[in-house]
Amino acid sequence: MATSLLIKNGRIIDPASGKDAAGDILVADGKIVKIAKKISQRAGKIIDAKGCWVVPGLIDMHVHLRDPGCAEQETIASGTRAAARGGFTTICCMANTDPVADTASVIKYIVSKAKAEGVVNVLPVGAVTRGLKGEELAEMGLMREAGAIAFSDDGHPISNAGVFRKALEYARQFDLPIISHSEDLGLSEGGHMNEGALSTQLGLKGIPAQAEYGAVARDLQLAADFGRVHIAHVSTAQSVNLIRAAKKQKVKVTAETAPHYFSLTEEAVAGYNTNAKVNPPLRTAADVKAVVAGLKDGTLDVIATDHAPHTIDEKNIEFAAAANGMIGLETAVPLCITQLIKGAKMTPLKVFAKLTINPARALNLKKGTLHPGADADITIIDPAKPVIISENDFASASKNSPFIGQKLFGKVKATIVGGQVVYSA
Repeated sequence: MATSLLIKNGRIIDPASGKDAAGDILVADGKIVKIAKKISQRAGKIIDAKGCWVVPGLIDMHVHLRDPGCAEQETIASGTRAAARGGFTTICCMANTDPVADTASVIKYIVSKAKAEGVVNVLPVGAVTRGLKGEELAEMGLMREAGAIAFSDDGHPISNAGVFRKALEYARQFDLPIISHSEDLGLSEGGHMNEGALSTQLGLKGIPAQAEYGAVARDLQLAADFGRVHIAHVSTAQSVNLIRAAKKQKVKVTAETAPHYFSLTEEAVAGYNTNAKVNPPLRTAADVKAVVAGLKDGTLDVIATDHAPHTIDEKNIEFAAAANGMIGLETAVPLCITQLIKGAKMTPLKVFAKLTINPARALNLKKGTLHPGADADITIIDPAKPVIISENDFASASKNSPFIGQKLFGKVKATIVGGQVVYSA
């Protein structure tokens, strides 16, 4: 078995099947062949996963790769290496590139470049509207044929409800979601952080929670009648409550949050820390508590990083002029283990469902499981290993993380894509 791989002595955690037990996994020709308590067959390569969790390859449905257009921030090569180091075997890249991914030709470019330079699976998200302007629908059908797996104007809300309705109806023909950046620009424009006592103290224009949850309410109302929506980067307690209520009404909605929204509050901005400047902004301790509750009860289906690389020049300037966003691919696993499993006492099965099978189902991907016959996309994690986040360790081309210097727990030991080890610690 020249192309075979045997993973031995790990704790196999497969949320799709509910399996959480010690065992071995045999891989051959890019597929999972066998899972058993003990496998004695010979293999071309053996990995001893003693003391480690063996989980389906992680899926990040919200990543900014900046290619085409901004190679100084990130490239497909650097971004996929950052993904591999973070345990992600599949990443979905957003359309706010230059040029915008609003045509089949740009989608084809991303697919072909990812095949040539990427070390993990890269799935492009096509723009909903031409130029992300929110006015005229882009070539959604042609982009889907070229490889787009969802549609989003992420970074730009679709303010026109009529355009949003048409997008939902059109995407419904393909059973694909519109990934919504829910933001009311009338309330948020010109704001730099969460609106409250701290923004007043720092002299920064604030962004009220209503800017998010008011837009979420509209998007949910439209989805109830016209299609399927996925709400991106949920940050407020009110948004969580609205999504919970919509799910009870059987609205076709899934939702995500990012690790920074359950790990940090607006206090991270104190001292004008531009690495903590994101959109939507970091919120209050009450919002963080509500986001964790939403993850626990299933209101929030997915954890996605919203990996947003920026150069030092874009961040090392006055707060109001600094770009929004932080990198997240390489810090997600230790944040999930430290904050949710150790801190909030969530089970590994529940947390890793939000990083594997749930995003796969939201996007109709045949990924996110460890059953025999599945693609051999596998992540091996040492949950007890202390990790100090260091900018020198990042594979990403950018270093804009507010977590640098923090001590967390959980280290990715190996990332396997199609049976090939693409990262090993």
